[in-house]
Amino acid sequence: MKSLGYLFTQGPHTTSSGREGIDALLAASAYSESIKVMFIGDGVFQLLAGQSTESILSKDYAPMMKLFDLYDIEQVYVCKDSLAERGCSHADLIIDVEHLSADEIRQQITQCHSVLTF
Repeated sequence: MKSLGYLFTQGPHTTSSGREGIDALLAASAYSESIKVMFIGDGVFQLLAGQSTESILSKDYAPMMKLFDLYDIEQVYVCKDSLAERGCSHADLIIDVEHLSADEIRQQITQCHSVLTF
């Protein structure tokens, strides 16, 4: 069965795409049982805990990711190469995700029927 893929490639709060992607992802979970969520490149910054958004007058939407389990979104991946390149580790992340290499992320993408990039 092909999955619907959500690919997060941009850092948080630079544009509204991260928040919009999370909103779209949670809404789609009501209609699709097979969703893959992948964070690559600067998108790994979306997962960092302790983001302070008051100074930029933006809503912190990172806690919404903690709802993934409630919405039965279980296939959540982060590119371990992207994490390492940015000096981040598993301990820095707000949710538990599966760490995959860049090649493994590409394999997950090819298994998706459609991929939405944010």
